Amino acid sequence: MNPTRRTVLLAVGAAGTAALLPAQPAGAAPRQAAAAPPPYAAYWYPDSLPAGTPGTGITWRGLKSWTAEDDTDLAFNAASVPLAPRFTPTPANATARADQARIQSLVSFGPTSANPSQGSATADHYAFTHWAYVDELVFWGGSSGEGLILAPNAPVVDAAHRHGVPVLGNIFLPPVAYGGQLRWTRDLVQQDTSGHYPLAAQLVRVAAAYGFDGWFVNAETGGGNSALGTAMLGFLTELKALAAARGQRVTWYDSMTVNGTVSWQGALNAQNQAFFRSADDMFVDFRWSASSLASSGQRAEQLGRSRYALWAGVDVEANGSNRSVNWDAIVPRDKPHIVSLGLYRPEWTRNHLPAGGRGPAAFHAADDRFWTGRSGDPSRPDATDPWRAPAVSVADRSTVTALPFASVFNTGHGLRWYEDGTVTSDTPWNHLGLQDRLPSRQWAVHTAGTRPAVAFDFTDAWHGGSSVLVSGTLDEPAVLDLYATRLPLTDTTVVELTHRTDTGTVTVELAVATADPDAPGATPPYTYLPLEAGDGEWRTSAVALGGLSGTVHAVGVRLTAAGGPVAWRLGGIAVRDAPRTPAAPTGLRITAAAGGDLRLAWDTRPDDVRHHTLHRVLPDGTRRFLGATCQAAYFVGGLAPQDGERTTRFELCAVGELYTASAPAVVTHTW
Repeated sequence: MNPTRRTVLLAVGAAGTAALLPAQPAGAAPRQAAAAPPPYAAYWYPDSLPAGTPGTGITWRGLKSWTAEDDTDLAFNAASVPLAPRFTPTPANATARADQARIQSLVSFGPTSANPSQGSATADHYAFTHWAYVDELVFWGGSSGEGLILAPNAPVVDAAHRHGVPVLGNIFLPPVAYGGQLRWTRDLVQQDTSGHYPLAAQLVRVAAAYGFDGWFVNAETGGGNSALGTAMLGFLTELKALAAARGQRVTWYDSMTVNGTVSWQGALNAQNQAFFRSADDMFVDFRWSASSLASSGQRAEQLGRSRYALWAGVDVEANGSNRSVNWDAIVPRDKPHIVSLGLYRPEWTRNHLPAGGRGPAAFHAADDRFWTGRSGDPSRPDATDPWRAPAVSVADRSTVTALPFASVFNTGHGLRWYEDGTVTSDTPWNHLGLQDRLPSRQWAVHTAGTRPAVAFDFTDAWHGGSSVLVSGTLDEPAVLDLYATRLPLTDTTVVELTHRTDTGTVTVELAVATADPDAPGATPPYTYLPLEAGDGEWRTSAVALGGLSGTVHAVGVRLTAAGGPVAWRLGGIAVRDAPRTPAAPTGLRITAAAGGDLRLAWDTRPDDVRHHTLHRVLPDGTRRFLGATCQAAYFVGGLAPQDGERTTRFELCAVGELYTASAPAVVTHTW
């Protein structure tokens, strides 16, 4: 596998760390001499560096010498959202299996170098939303000229963890044809005088400090021998043992064999089974066949392992959902799945779109096609679709299990930023860490009539950058599944829906089910509760669930039109027992400043804080949104005084799980 380096320009608004200067009192002026560079996702060589000098914007580092104390960007690269537990509801259709094949996704979210730590000022981003089908995400990348070991940046890990998906960093030892050098493989597996592998321990320390879940090991540099193969096996065995002790995982890629040479097998066999046994799972190279996968599954079980610990690689980088795949070799419809599925570079759904045509709506349409299938509805897949979308074979999962729960259907990117239905920044943006827990079934609609179109919409929102738009001719009532849940009911449980009718006349009812449907694909046994209409204006309707008991298993909406086409949008949902507002942040300070580039930090967030928002107060009193983050530090760049300003006031608010905001903490910057 060979990642292609892309150039990404960092725009104003990306986040950064706050470790350059000692803490200052809240409100104090910054030390103007300090540098305030933007932070980027971390990457390293194992130990020795290439000859010569790095290219522009590239920093060469050796992992062996890394320490958390000296990592000046760690505050912004460390994830803050713990890995959420998740459950499997009754499948959305009759072909999706709950306990068989799983999906591993290998994604390049950005270049190896200059990959912003906390988003940037563009909506052109792989803002993935179909987490419900993924069991493991690999933060793919690495190149011989930049670095070979990649730590996932915080936005990706926070979004994945919110949906219960572990994230692995990537160790890429490239083929010689792509600049690989065998000394880097030897650096990785070097031993100390006691026979241990110091970089195995270092990798586990990095994952623990950064808050991600383990490593994908891809050794593709040829020229090795049996001694190197033995050393690699020893390294992998120790890495796995150390990782397991910290709750981390290790995936091995089918490349190096036990004799130290690189020979992609496309199967689990005698040439690589020792590596498989020393890892949690293995990505089987694309050279597989139906017979090799069948024998691989059998061999895994003979070794006392699950056949679904093997990911059969499918390369979708070039053709995405247009690729022809022998699906029956992996996930047959009429018998148990053979092995699991490994998707290489599904960000094709973004990358294949033409320049200038990669707006958020176009991306999500392509991504829905890839993950849900041609029907656009996981509850009724198109059996004639040659692309067997993941939703056809794999049951979706959910993490909505505790109160309070809320979502504003924020996908993690947008053309503007909205607060309470008002635009507070007209700058495009992306930051996956701000993404909500999103509906797992995009988009399951139950109706006896014409199915309306359902999609994330970026032309208007209640909060963040997106809302859910339902449009079309509703000639019969339509029920939209929103969330599979396991939420406990009490006498004070309330559901709040923020919604608006843009076109037509629509009767809106909240749908609540306290049990699962009778069969896969069936409509949950909803109780329908009326809501106030929201014609032309955003309206928040509250419904008390005191008349129900037990556990909420599903939440949706039922829409009934009076006639003609309709357009109805959903801006937010909240399920709570009582309102909650977080306390204001403490310790806000500017830790570094250089002109209009600032690094800010504050005290670590408490558990009831979802994220923080930063606003600039203009001379006329207007508050302008600058950005938001789940971390306790932020970088903002390219600022300038306005209207003769000598000082600028910044306000930082804590935002809770119910999207209630605290009073602001304040700091000023003197120009």
